[in-house]
Amino acid sequence: MVEWIRKNKAWTIAIVLIFVLATWLRADFLTSVKHTVSHDTKYYDEMVHRLLDKGIYAYKEEVSNARVTPGYPLFMTAMYVVADQIGVEPFPLIRWVQVLISLATLILIYMIAMQATRNKWIAIISLFISAIYHPFIWANGAVLTETLALFFLMGYLSMQLHAFRTQRKRDAALAGVLLGITVLVRAEFLPLFVPLYGVFLLQQWFRPRSEQKVATASKLAIFKKVALLGIITGLCLSATMLPWWIRNVVTLNEFVMTASQSNPFKAGTYPNKDYTDKIVVQNGMSQNEYAWARIKAGFTQQTWKYVKWYTVGKLKYTYTHMFFGSGHSPIYHAYPHVAYLHILIVYSTIIPLLALIWRWRHPAAMLAVVIIIMSMIRLVFVPEYRYNFTVMPLFIILSTWLGVYILQKIGAYFSRRKTA
Repeated sequence: MVEWIRKNKAWTIAIVLIFVLATWLRADFLTSVKHTVSHDTKYYDEMVHRLLDKGIYAYKEEVSNARVTPGYPLFMTAMYVVADQIGVEPFPLIRWVQVLISLATLILIYMIAMQATRNKWIAIISLFISAIYHPFIWANGAVLTETLALFFLMGYLSMQLHAFRTQRKRDAALAGVLLGITVLVRAEFLPLFVPLYGVFLLQQWFRPRSEQKVATASKLAIFKKVALLGIITGLCLSATMLPWWIRNVVTLNEFVMTASQSNPFKAGTYPNKDYTDKIVVQNGMSQNEYAWARIKAGFTQQTWKYVKWYTVGKLKYTYTHMFFGSGHSPIYHAYPHVAYLHILIVYSTIIPLLALIWRWRHPAAMLAVVIIIMSMIRLVFVPEYRYNFTVMPLFIILSTWLGVYILQKIGAYFSRRKTA
């Protein structure tokens, strides 16, 4: 490490300056605005006090439940204990700890960019954009799952890409553990490793012979090796979540895989979030039953309206706006026209996404898989701006890749003009 720094002094200075800028922006944000406390945060606060005072793990209720996964509530509980020991308020402490988590996430984004593209310019530009991207600054003021979930998701993706490269069992196992922790913070990432291993299997089956370590390896042998790695990841994911599953069986007398809250699924059945829509009368149905009844009635009675909502409608709602955290005043802008950067990142990523569908053997195709799979999962639930937050580092990396590619082509064109 020391030797690398000596040989890359300018690069090291640039990275250090980016982290200094990122730290200053986050610290300036926390100290210069008044932070809004959201309804979810208030419920989390009640939950933590209930857990500390009564030993009951329950969200929005006084009896034990599994309405939310335990990752963030337990993180908050630990922060409350620390805050009590050192004599400070818990929310400011959580926000400052989230700043440290946010800075650590920048390291992981840099690593993922290098692993996926093998281009240091893409990595450092992605690092810079992530350092100044406003949702990554604003989220630190929100006592919500986003900052912690993003950190563990980036940790999982980095380790999963590393495991694909090394094909070592221990790396696959660690990827499973990190994914398990991620799921315990945000449940929707649970199925993510399955399509990633599926694409990795296809990459191994159809990679050029010049890149194969054993040219004569059969597809069956490759399948067995990849399947073993996938099984190891799945088992370690399960082992990480096992205490949560056991708790639910013992305490609630039922198996809850992630969380039992179903309202986001029902809320997602209202096109354009028009909650006055009464296409179906509830009549005592459960939330799940009512949601399915609405979907059935919607796609049969208002087919085109529901098709648009469950495709471009939800995608547009989710991705065309930035996540503002819990809200704050006055609105913190490190530079003017901040929304333009977000829109540029989102729409410019469409080109590399399409290119990676064509060039699916490239390591960066894994980033496209994550974006596509998570977008498909989002279509099931109510769309919210906050749902784009955890995949935005991947958008930034792919958008930067496109920008660097264009600049390289322009540079090559002028270089040829000079030599002609």
